[in-house]
Parts: sequence; structure tokens; C-alpha cells
Amino acid sequence: MTFFVCNADNMAKRDRVDLFRIRLVDATSRAGLSKSELARAAGVDRSTIGQLFKRDMPRLPNAQLAADIAAELGVSLDWLMGLSNRPEQPAAILATEISLASAERASTGDQILDWHRESAGSKIRHVPATLPEMLKTEAMIAWEYSTLAPDVIDHVKTQAKGQLDWLMSGAADYEIAIPLHEVVSLAEGNGYYQGLDADIRSVQLQVISQQADRLYPRLRLFLYDAHALYSAPLTVFSNDLAVLYIGQCYMALRERQRIMALTEHFDWLVKRCAVDARDVADFVEARVDRN
Repeated sequence: MTFFVCNADNMAKRDRVDLFRIRLVDATSRAGLSKSELARAAGVDRSTIGQLFKRDMPRLPNAQLAADIAAELGVSLDWLMGLSNRPEQPAAILATEISLASAERASTGDQILDWHRESAGSKIRHVPATLPEMLKTEAMIAWEYSTLAPDVIDHVKTQAKGQLDWLMSGAADYEIAIPLHEVVSLAEGNGYYQGLDADIRSVQLQVISQQADRLYPRLRLFLYDAHALYSAPLTVFSNDLAVLYIGQCYMALRERQRIMALTEHFDWLVKRCAVDARDVADFVEARVDRN
């Protein structure tokens, strides 16, 4: 069996070999295997495996043996060789970084509140599917969720209030980007809001205007022109969590590069918004006067 022998004066390589041995000992212990069992599983004799555990004359296995050991111990080869800090195998890392959660309308509130609490202290960036849940009146919620049972609607109202209470607690700053046409359609009673009572629409607009003014700058609403910009519903909770809403489920992302891409996308919406956060309250209030 071929080994790569560490030169005593090559400190960088010596450190890597020492890290390999430490991780090998740790992974073997967690797997509950003896050196003999590991040797049999890897298809080599015990003395070959034994040399990898020695503190003196540190050695690295060849690529084939290293891969066999990593597979048997259920860890990433990159982690075992000191090239990564994630011990999970690639498939397990992917499962951790991208996960799906049910987004049935009756059950979303609890999951969303959990994500909020997980991200306490962060700036949250949000593009809602319609209006922000935390700013909806009870009458609006009752209309939107009218196909659900009364007790479910009450639960949705409670969860919406919980999100608003969480925001008002100061646990995080909140930026929300909403398509301009969402507010205009609400004011005019067309599109998604066709058939909604004028009084409900008027009160809803007043609530948005009042909260945008009262909670600024903790809450910053931006209106963007969907003719020029587009965004799917999403929330960037923190540098460690972003969530895309795709209908019947949420796709939660925890890989830093993907989260940064969504953060940059949201910031692009804000930079090119049609109505800035400082002006949203007045803009929405003007829609009330025209209604």
C-alpha cells in the first residue's frame, strides 16, 4: 500500500496530516468501528490502517484508500483530508442547504415565525406574494382565506399578528418590496382584488399607510414597477437562510452563495424602486383619498 510521507520540515503538510489523523480518529469513534473493522471494510490489512492513527511519522493514505475510508465512515472525503469544514457527504450537504417545507395556506404561519426567530438580529428582506401578511387587516384575511374553515382563518389571523408583534419587538429590521400594481389594484378594486368590498379596501390601505409611517425606519416598504422589474415571492432572513415561495411549498436555501445572489436581487429591486420607503405612506394615503 502506497503512502505519502510527510517531510519533517514541511509544516503546512504536517499540519494537514495531523488534521487528517485527528478527523480519522474522531470519525472512526463516532462510527463505532475498531481499527480492525475499518481495515476489513476498506479492504486492507490492520497494520496499514494502524499507521494512519500513529502520532509519529504522520502519513496520508493514497487517494483510493482515503476515498474508501471516507465512504465507510460516512463522511466527506474533502473534510477528512482537511479541505472542507463540513463532514457531511455531498448529498447530505445538498439536503441541508436546500430543503422543502409545506406551504399549505393553513400551516405556513408557524414555520415562518420559526424562521423569523432563527434570524433574530438580522435585516430581513421580503417580497410577498400579495400584501405583507403582517400588515393585513382581519377583514382582508377573512376575504383572502374564505375557502378555509373558520378556525383555520382565526389561526391565520393570530399568526399574522404574531409576525407584526415580532417586528414591533425590535428583533430585526424589515425591508419589504411590493409591486406597485398591488397597491393600485387594491385601491381600484380590480385584478386580484376584484369583488372585495370598498370599505375593506379603504381600511386596508389606511393600515398600510399608517404602519409604513409609524414603524419607519424599522419597517421600510418599497414599491417597484413590475413592468420594469420582476421578482418571485421570497424572503432573505439572514446570511444563513433565504426562502423562495413556489406555491405548495417553500424552498429554504442555506448555502451562502445562493443567499447572497438573492440578497443582491432584492437590493436591486430596492435601488430601482418606483416609490421609496420614505414616500410610501403618502403614496398609499393618496390612493385612499381617490378610492
